[in-house]
Parts: sequence; C-alpha cells; structure tokens
Amino acid sequence: MEMSYNRRNDYFSLEDVKLDHRTSIVEGRNALGIEFGSTRIKAVLVDEAGEVLGIGIHDWENSLIEGIWTYPLEEIHEGLQDCYRSLKAQVQEQYGIKLSKIGAIGISAMMHGYMAFDRDGKLLSPFQTWRNSNTQQAADMLTERFDFNIPLRWTIAHLYQCVLDGEAHLYQADFVTTLDSYIHFCLTGQKVTGIGDAAGIFPIDSDKLDYDENMVNQFDELIQDKQYPWKLRDVLPKVLTAGEMAGQLTSEGALFLDPEGDLQAGVPLCPPEGDAGTGMVATNSVAPRTGNVSAGTSTFAMLVLEKRLSRLYREIDMVTTPTGFPVAMSHANNGTSDLNAWVGIFKDFADLMGIQADMGTLFEKLYTHSLEGDKDCGGILSYGYLSGEGITHLSEGRPLLARTPDARFNLANLMRAHLFTSLGAVKMGMDILLKDEQVKAERITGHGGFFKTPGVGQLYLSAAVGAPVTVMKNAGEGGPWGMALLALYMKVKAEGESLEDFLEKRIFKDAVGTTLEAGEEEIKGFEDFMSRYKEGLEIEKAACEHLKQ
Repeated sequence: MEMSYNRRNDYFSLEDVKLDHRTSIVEGRNALGIEFGSTRIKAVLVDEAGEVLGIGIHDWENSLIEGIWTYPLEEIHEGLQDCYRSLKAQVQEQYGIKLSKIGAIGISAMMHGYMAFDRDGKLLSPFQTWRNSNTQQAADMLTERFDFNIPLRWTIAHLYQCVLDGEAHLYQADFVTTLDSYIHFCLTGQKVTGIGDAAGIFPIDSDKLDYDENMVNQFDELIQDKQYPWKLRDVLPKVLTAGEMAGQLTSEGALFLDPEGDLQAGVPLCPPEGDAGTGMVATNSVAPRTGNVSAGTSTFAMLVLEKRLSRLYREIDMVTTPTGFPVAMSHANNGTSDLNAWVGIFKDFADLMGIQADMGTLFEKLYTHSLEGDKDCGGILSYGYLSGEGITHLSEGRPLLARTPDARFNLANLMRAHLFTSLGAVKMGMDILLKDEQVKAERITGHGGFFKTPGVGQLYLSAAVGAPVTVMKNAGEGGPWGMALLALYMKVKAEGESLEDFLEKRIFKDAVGTTLEAGEEEIKGFEDFMSRYKEGLEIEKAACEHLKQ
C-alpha cells in the first residue's frame, strides 16, 4: 500500500524563488548545519522555512591504524574546510553570491567515541570512533555498576577502558568529548554539547536534563584511587538542550571554518548534536510514539518512549531527543559499508567491459533489481560486519557471504541479501522493543542513503519492522539538514515554541513524502532470512576466530 502526502503549492516562478533565496543568503536569514558522517562530511544551508539553499560535500573514510578505527586530526580539519569550501562554491555558482553572512550554525557528527585533550588543546591519544569495540571490559563493568546498559562505543566506556589499561595520558586530560563537541569548541571556545549527544557520552537523567548525578558519583568513586587531577564533570562537556544558545563564532573560529576569510564572526551556534538527534529532527521523530531508522554506514533505529523499559537490555541503548525525552535505540555498528563495496565491484566490472556507469546509476539499478529476487533472498546469507557488532555480541567483524549448494544464486537475490543484512542486527533490537516491550510507534520514518532509491530500502524496512514506513522527499539530506533545523529552532525558541511544534507546524506542515507498508509475503520473507541470519552467527564467529586481520 502506498500513500502520498500533499505536495507544496507552487505559487512562485523559479526566478521568484531564486530571488527570495538570494535575499536569504545576502541578509543572513538562514542557518547552516554541518555533519561529520562516517564516509562524508556534509553542509546544508537552509532559509528560515527550512528550504535547502546550498549543499557542500567532502568525502572521506576512516582508517584502521594499529587496531584503532580513527580519523587523523589533520583530516578532520581539512575535511571540514573543504566541505565548507564546496558549499561556498555552490552558492557562488548558483546565486552569484560570495557566502559571508550566516544567521545560525549547528555542528553534528557520528556519536560516541573518544577524544581527549590537554589544557593546551593537544590531542592526547588517537581519536577513537564509535566503530571501535576494544572496550568490552569497561562496558561490562560500568553496566553492572550502574545497572544501566553502557555500550562499547560510548565515550565513558572508552574513558574507563583507558583507566583500566593504565593510560598515562589521563593525568594530563582536561577535556574529554566527542567529535561534534570538539568542532564546536574549535569554532566557539565553548566546552558544551547537546543532550542527545551527551546521552551517548554518559547516562542522562531526563528529569534534570543533565548527566545522571548518582552515576557520576559512582564513577568518581571508581577512579578515586588513581588520584587523577580531575573528577568526571571537570572533563566532560556541559549539557545543553535544543533551543539554547551555545556560544558565538569567534574570529579564530571563522577563519578555522573559512580560511579564505570571507565568513563573518559573531554567528550564534546552537548546541552541537550527535547524528541520532539530527536524525530524529530530520524525520520529525521527536515526540513520544514516533520513531525513525537511519540507515547508512551504521544503522540505528530509535523510538521515543512514553515510559521506561521493563528491564535492562544489552542490545538497547537509552538515549534522548535533543530536548531530553527518553529514547530507546537499536544501534548496529555495521550498515551498508560492505554493500557499497559490492557495488564498487560491479563498477570495476563495468569499467572492464568499457561500459560507462556512474555510481549513482549503479546503486539505483542494483537496488531496484533486488525487488525481483525471492522474498527470503533465495537461501543466500550475508554479513556486512567490517567491525564488531554489539547487538550480536561480536567484538570483531568479518564481511561474509555464504550459501547452500541449492541456494538460488543470482544477482537479484545477492543484492537483496546485502540489503536485508544491512538491517539484520538493528532488526534484532527493534524486535525487543516492538514485540517484547510492546512499545507503540504511530509513525516510523526512514532516512539516509539506504532510502535514496525509491521504494526499495523503504519496503525492506517495512518488512523488517512489520509496520508502515514513511520516507520524506529530503531523506537523502538527512542529518545535516536536521542540524540546520536545530540552528533555526534556536532563533525561534525565544517565542516559547516547543521543538515538537516547531517541526510539526512550521517545517513539516506541507512536507512531501510517501508511505509504504510491506505485505504478508514480504514480512514472512524477511523473517525467514532472519532465522538463517541468527543461526549463521556461529559462522561469523568462526570467521573472526580463524580469519585473522
């Protein structure tokens, strides 16, 4: 079943729209969101209605250096500047304007991980991304101590693992934070973060909108014998909520972002956020009984709760919306990376045969062709585990493709299996929420690159969750657009409007999107695939044990 939202009424000519956009850029009646994703840094400039004015892009990839998934600091800085330069170039080309005046800025990034700096701002150890799973001991000990699930990728797990490992750099630590909070600090000098991002650093008390004080005290007791010159609150960023002002762009920050020197300082910045929070905003999923699934390099599903879960689940993270509502998250470290690699193989083949095919066309054709496959992928089994996977309790990963001799091995089933497995781990967490905990979800929205090809990823997600799934027209813009909306919201918060009302009544009032609901055969096919997926985890474990890096 497919339904369409009402499309916006087009009362203006294209020239009128372009003129209005020029005014928004020249007068700074706009907002900029920049998000550091796993494979792309993206900037989205919007007008005061949330309409996209320009986009900047910088592609990058993490490195595995001495067993640590990381991005060198130089690549982080250069990537940010190149992304902004790309945005400036598009604005110049499209509107004939040199971008210099911005109304508000927001920074977001992939959540979790570990960045530790000394008093002079020197990075004390390599940046560890969310993908690292070398914190099992710390995560287990903290989970038991707090009676609260601490995933391996959380910042506090990384910090405590450094304590357990006797890392000497902790005696010089002055600021321990995440990537978005660090970039925000570079731009403003403020050591803060948004509550959604903070919820991936340390457990949050949603009543007090701050780190859980009891758990903070418990952690300080744990490290007391180490005699560090700090307590936990001394080194973690201050927690802010959506709508608060989180500092201004300094002169140094303006040059850091725009080395060409055109950007004016003094721009207000909203609290930085993690990609979970921006995903919620970009899909209008910040109110109870709403949910969203972000599918890309990593895949995570979030449902905003009306009440606490009945018990602790190691497969489920407890985080918050940008305003502090509790959110249950099923987070899979591995999403479409291996799938992307397979599409790259087909690109190599096309090149070998002298066929001109860009990657966008290949993705669209291969995704669409998967619809012709068997409902259960014809007996093909795939795991796209480039790294460990918390939901399936694996500390390492090995991309894997397996099939029985009688499997129906063809291109459609191969692609369908790769698409299904991109949702496999996250579905296991969603089953806990929707089936075991009976969490109610009136609306589930998908966003991210997985949904760019119409009707494919959306249908498979609906089959995975057994519910209708909506994809908005801007699904491909995703988190950076959501971050720009949070920057806009800071400008109207003074009027007393809630984030929920701001999104529902101003941004998504006439939103364009489609809703798909999978049929019984599609749902059964996904369930059959998942039975094979769960049984085959022993194969994945064996691959990790016997196929050494």
